[in-house]
Amino acid sequence: MANPAGSFIWYELMTPDPDTIAPFYAAVVGWRIASRDAGQAGDMDYRMIGRADGGSAGGVLGLSADMLQHGARPTWLPYLFTPDVDRAVSSIVSEGGKSLMPPFDLPVGRIAMMTDPQGVPIYLMTPVPPPGKPDAVSDVCDRHAVQRVNWNELASPDLAASKVFYNRHFGFEFNESMDMGPMGPYCFIDHCGQRLGAIMQRQSDEQPAAWLFYFGVPSIAAATRAVTAHGGKVLMGPHQVPGGEWIILATDPAGAGFGLIGPNGE
Repeated sequence: MANPAGSFIWYELMTPDPDTIAPFYAAVVGWRIASRDAGQAGDMDYRMIGRADGGSAGGVLGLSADMLQHGARPTWLPYLFTPDVDRAVSSIVSEGGKSLMPPFDLPVGRIAMMTDPQGVPIYLMTPVPPPGKPDAVSDVCDRHAVQRVNWNELASPDLAASKVFYNRHFGFEFNESMDMGPMGPYCFIDHCGQRLGAIMQRQSDEQPAAWLFYFGVPSIAAATRAVTAHGGKVLMGPHQVPGGEWIILATDPAGAGFGLIGPNGE
């Protein structure tokens, strides 16, 4: 694919009941989560997240009772473009990461699920371009477009170690940071000329060591009302951030955390 190695190329929501969660994200972000495909093999429940422009924002994995029994919880996870999944898995495990799902092949590419050495869950993926489109580009991550991930933010148990890890394996650069006082530095992620997000130190043991994704919306005020009206919870905000945009942090009705970003218009 034409995306640079290390790019965020897909996002996945893991949730126990996709049918229940679909109306929430439709109201808050404007997405359409497809109905379950009756032709899917076995018990796997995987659905596409459709944008209003006809593109995809990611996928939804329905968590089965067995997955929940083995510790899976509602969450959003990233897929990072990795040219050689098997080699990356071996290297990351040697550095203290854990293999949660060994490499396997799907029609869309080779995939593995891991934790990084700091315990943060991620997917690695070597994608297979669509037929006849060898230069296809994933557009699920876009700094300014609505219904896409505008910002990727990691709360790390070890900020310095995470910066080294993501630089080594995914080419993330940390050229600038913002002093947040007692919360420490907010270290911006630059990748192939794009600013993708930031890494910061986790503030307490209770805060998840995880990536948080901010979805672009046309109105933070309207989206905030939709979160509470459709069974979600606003954890922080709305408040304005440098650059003039507004954000909130929230959880969906199943408990998966996410952020929203955009103008504060009514």
